[in-house]
Amino acid sequence: MNRLGRLARLGLTLGTAAVLAIGLTSSAEAATGQIRYFSSAGQEFRIDNPPDNVCINLQVRARILVNETNKTVSYFFGANCANFTNNLAPGRAVSYQNPLSVRVIG
Repeated sequence: MNRLGRLARLGLTLGTAAVLAIGLTSSAEAATGQIRYFSSAGQEFRIDNPPDNVCINLQVRARILVNETNKTVSYFFGANCANFTNNLAPGRAVSYQNPLSVRVIG
């Protein structure tokens, strides 16, 4: 009986570990590459490997926004992803839209 109890606990432990590992792996997705943006004064800013589905407020309004990631980026005129403007495909850039926040949408 003691042997059977240990085996059941081992199975439960391994099963729990597998569920946790799979759950953590799927929730930690991020785009590969960077979002670059430039202020009206020409100062460059970068966001490396931005996470998926997380609103990111830019440090300044972006005169030029460049998506150098492997995923589509939504950009917004307002902070906190308010006032959706458009989507920017991988490898594309946009200017004079003046976004203040972005979100990787995949």
